[in-house]
Amino acid sequence: MTDSKAEARDYSSTLFLPKTDFPMRAGLPEREPHLLERWNRINLYRRLRDQSRDRPRFILHDGPPYANGNIHIGHALNKILKDIVTRAAQMSGYDSNYVPGWDCHGLPIEWKIEEQYRAKGLDKDQVPVLEFRAECRAFAEKWVDVQREEFRRLGVTGDWDNPYLTMSFAAEAQIARELMKFAMSGQLYRGSKPVMWSVVERTALAEAEVEYREHVSTTIFVRFPLAKAPQGLEGASVVIWTTTPWTIPANRAIAYSPDIAYGLYEVTDAPEDAWAKPGDRYLLADPLAEKVMGAARVSGYRRLADVSGAQLASAMARHPLHGQGYEFGVPLLPADYVTADAGTGFVHTAPGHGADDYATFVRHRAAFAAAGTDEVPHTVQPDGRYFDHVPLFAGARVFDDNGKEGDANARVIEALVAAGALIARGRLRHSYPHSWRSRAPLIFRNTPQWFIAMDRDIDGAGDTLRGRALAAIAETRWVPPQGENRITAMVSGRPDWVISRQRAWGVPITVFVDRQTGEILRDEKVNERIAAAFEKEGADAWFADADGARFLAPDHDPARFEKVMDVLDVWFDSGSTHSFTLETREDLRQRRRRPAGRDAAIPDPAYDTVMYLEGSDQHRGFFQSSLLEACGTRGRAPYDVVVTHGFTLDEQGRKMSKSLGNTLAPQDVIRQSGADILRLWTASTDYWDDQRIGPEVLRGVTDLYRKIRNTLRWMLGSLHHFDGAALVACGDMPELERYMLHRLHEVGEAVRQAYDAFDYKRVLAALAPFMTTDLSAFYFDIRKDTLYCDPISSTARRAALTVIDQIFRCVTLWLAPILAFTAEEAWLSRFPSDDDSVHLQPFPELPASWRDAELAGRWSRIRKVRRVVTGALELARAEKKIGSSLEAAPVVHVADPELLAALEGVDFASVCITSAITVLAGEGGADAFRLEEAPGVAVTFARAEGRKCARSWKILPEVGSDPDYPDLSLRDAAAMRELERARAAGGAA
Repeated sequence: MTDSKAEARDYSSTLFLPKTDFPMRAGLPEREPHLLERWNRINLYRRLRDQSRDRPRFILHDGPPYANGNIHIGHALNKILKDIVTRAAQMSGYDSNYVPGWDCHGLPIEWKIEEQYRAKGLDKDQVPVLEFRAECRAFAEKWVDVQREEFRRLGVTGDWDNPYLTMSFAAEAQIARELMKFAMSGQLYRGSKPVMWSVVERTALAEAEVEYREHVSTTIFVRFPLAKAPQGLEGASVVIWTTTPWTIPANRAIAYSPDIAYGLYEVTDAPEDAWAKPGDRYLLADPLAEKVMGAARVSGYRRLADVSGAQLASAMARHPLHGQGYEFGVPLLPADYVTADAGTGFVHTAPGHGADDYATFVRHRAAFAAAGTDEVPHTVQPDGRYFDHVPLFAGARVFDDNGKEGDANARVIEALVAAGALIARGRLRHSYPHSWRSRAPLIFRNTPQWFIAMDRDIDGAGDTLRGRALAAIAETRWVPPQGENRITAMVSGRPDWVISRQRAWGVPITVFVDRQTGEILRDEKVNERIAAAFEKEGADAWFADADGARFLAPDHDPARFEKVMDVLDVWFDSGSTHSFTLETREDLRQRRRRPAGRDAAIPDPAYDTVMYLEGSDQHRGFFQSSLLEACGTRGRAPYDVVVTHGFTLDEQGRKMSKSLGNTLAPQDVIRQSGADILRLWTASTDYWDDQRIGPEVLRGVTDLYRKIRNTLRWMLGSLHHFDGAALVACGDMPELERYMLHRLHEVGEAVRQAYDAFDYKRVLAALAPFMTTDLSAFYFDIRKDTLYCDPISSTARRAALTVIDQIFRCVTLWLAPILAFTAEEAWLSRFPSDDDSVHLQPFPELPASWRDAELAGRWSRIRKVRRVVTGALELARAEKKIGSSLEAAPVVHVADPELLAALEGVDFASVCITSAITVLAGEGGADAFRLEEAPGVAVTFARAEGRKCARSWKILPEVGSDPDYPDLSLRDAAAMRELERARAAGGAA
C-alpha cells in the first residue's frame, strides 16, 4: 500500500460521529401542537394524578383571571410560572395538582355587555335582570373557552376539563354560604360612610378595582369667617384649600394640627381685581402663609399674632355660603392627618366625601351635633348629581356618564365668588383615583353599603378579623420576603371591607333585614333554603323571587323583611374560591395540613402545602380577600406560601398599553417562536420584580435556547452509539469523567435548591453555564476525539458515554418544568415510546459518592492552566500560524507549584486539544503568552511535528509506523482493526 493510496482513503464512515433525528432548527410553532396532542392522547394529566395518588400534596390554587378577553403577556407570565411550580413539585415527589379557575362575575364582564347595549343605543336598565344575567353568563362562557385554549397552548398542564368557575351553581351556592357565615357571626353590617364610587358605572368600587392616573383638578382657596372668635381673632377667617370644589356644599368642619404653628395674617395691599382685599384677616399655617398670599396675588401682608391650639379649639366658623341654606356652624377640630406640606394648614372636612373626613366625624360626633350636624350629609346621587335638597346646586353634576367634568365645580366657584368667600383658584396636575374598567375618575360618596368589620369582636371570642389576619400573615411564608411587610401594612391600616355592589351580575348579598329593627335575620333554616336553591338554579334564584317568600316561609312573614338586592364585590367571590376548591374537591383537599406557625421548610413532605402565586397587585386583591374571608370564617389563612411576581414592561421599562403601541401579545410570540421561548423568558427573569420583554430581549432568550438545544442535540447524537449496556462504574472512570460527575452533582444540588426556593433564574444560572461552558466548551470538546476515534473496547470512550448518558438524563429532567416541549422532544428522541413522557419522571437522585472536592480542586487548577493555552492558540490562529489547534504543540511554563502538581499524570495535550504539549517548570520567556487571571503560567507556541493522521487529524511522529495503516496513528490503527473484526463478525459498526 503506497502513501498516496493511504492518504486518499476516506475514514469518515469509521468514526462514531453524532447521529440523531433531533433537529438543530427547533420549529417550535409547528412541533409544539403535536406534543400537546400527544399529552392529550396519553392523558398525561390523569396519569400524573394516578402516579402520585399517595404522595403528599402540593396544591397551587389558581387565582382566577377574568373571563373577558384574550390573554395578554401578564397572563402568560403568570400561568407559565404556575406550570413551572407544579411540574417541579411533581418531579420532586409531590402530588402537584393544578386546577385552573376563572372569575366570571363582576364589573369587567357586566361592563362588556353594557358596551354592547350602548353601541345599539339601548339602556341595560330596561332589560329584565334575568335576561341580562344570562347574557353575562354566555359572554363569560365564551371567553373561558377561548382562554382555556390559549393557556393550554403555553404548555400548561392542569385539569382543563374540570376547572372551577365562580359562576357555576355549586360555586354560587358556596359563595352565598360564606357570606351568610359572616352574617351569622355578626361581622356583616350595613353602614353609611364614604366609599370609592364610579359615577359612570353607578357602583361602589374596592381599592383593588382602582388605578391612579394623572388628572388635572381645579383648586380653590376659600375663607370661612369665624362666627365664634376667641379674643384677638375677631373678624378673621380660616382659609382652606381643596382640589374638589364640588365638595364645599358638604363641608361640616375644618381640621387643624396641634403640631403646626399658626398665625393671624392681615392683607395690607392687593390688586383691585384680586379677591383678597386689604384689611382681610386670615388664619394660616406659618410655613404656608407666603405661598397662600402668592396664590391670592396679595402684594403686601403682615403677621399680627400667634394663634394657639387652645384658640382654635374654642373657635367656630360658619359656612362660606351661610345665609343661602347653609345655616350651621363649622367647628375647628384637631386631626393627625393635617400637615404643612401643601394648602393652608387647615383641611376642609366633608364627612360624606372622604375617609379621613368621615373618621373625624365619628371621633367628634358631639362637636358636629353641637354645630347643627347630626348625621353625615348625603349630597350626591349615584349618577353624580346633587340631590334636590342641596341648596343652590340641586341637579348640578360632578362627572357625566362618560366621566367628563360636569358643571358642579363651576357653579360652586361662581357662588363662592358671589359670596366673597373665594380668595384664589388654580389648576393641579396630580395622581387621582380612576376606575380600572371605565378609566373614568371616581368620587368619594357617602352611601349605604354592606361591610365586613375589621375590628369587631367575633362571637365574643375576644379576637377580631384584623387580629386574625395579621397573625395569619406572620405564619405564612412570603416569597419574596418583602411581600409580608407590604400586606401587613395594608391589613393594619385598611378600613372595614365594603363588599356590596350596586350591579346585576354577581352573587347577591343573601340576607334579609328586619324592617322594624334594622337587624339582619339570622336563621340557619333560611340560609339552608337559599343555598339549596342556588345549588339547583344558581344565584338567579334570588332575582327570580320578588320578595324572598320562598326562602322565608313558613318561618317568617315576607312583608316584615327587606330582601337585599346588592351583589357581592367580586373580590369576595375570588376570596371564597378556597372553600369550593380546596375544601370540596377530593383531589385538592389537604389531608395533612401543617399546624399553625411558619416553617421555613416549605414545601415539606410531612404536610400538604397550598400555594398562591399572583402579581404584586394582589396583596390588596386576591391574596388579601382570600386571607380576610378565610380568617373571618375559619380563623386562619387558606395558604401556606404566597409567591409574588411583578409586572411585565416593555424594553424601555414602560408599562405596556395599546395607546403607546408597545404591547406584545403572547399569541404572536408563540406563532413566531414557540411557547418554549416564552417559558424560557419567564424562567430567566427576576420575576419577583418587574420584568421586561420585547424583540431584543426575546432575541437574547432565543440565543440561549439555541445553545441549550444544540447541547442536547450533540448529546443525543453521541448517545446514538450507546445502548447503556457497556456502563463503566464511577470508580473505574478516568479522572475527567469523575470530575464531570462531581460537577453534575454540584449543579444538581443548586438546581434542586433553586426549584425549592421558586427561584427559576437560579435554575438557569446553574444549568446554562454548565451546558455551554462545562459541557460544550470544555468536556465535550475534549472528549470528541475519544468518542469519535477510540476503539469500541476503549474504557475511556465507554466511560465518556456513560457520563454523557447521566448528564443527558439529569439536564433534560431539570429543564423539563421550564422547557416543557423541548425536554419532551429530547426525551422521546432518546427513549422512544408510545405512552411515556419526561413529565412522568422524577428529578434524579444523584449518588453522594460522586462528590469529590479534592478532585474538583485539582481540575479547577487544570482548567486554569488550560485557559492560558487556549488563549495562546486563539492568538496563533488569528495570526494565521495554525488553522486547527491540532497543528500545535505548545510549551507550557508553570511557575506556580500547585498548578504544576495538578498537571502531573494528566494527558494535557488531549485536555487542550493539541497533538502534543510540553509542560516545564518555570516562568517562561518574556515573549510567552500570559493571562492576568492565571499568574505563574506562560505559553510559548510551537508547531506539532510528524504526519497528520487521516482519521483523527492529529499530527504525530508515530503516524506511518503501523504497516497495515500507514496513514493512521497507532490508536486509530487499533480502532480500525477492532471495527473491521466487528463488521466481519456481523457486529455493530
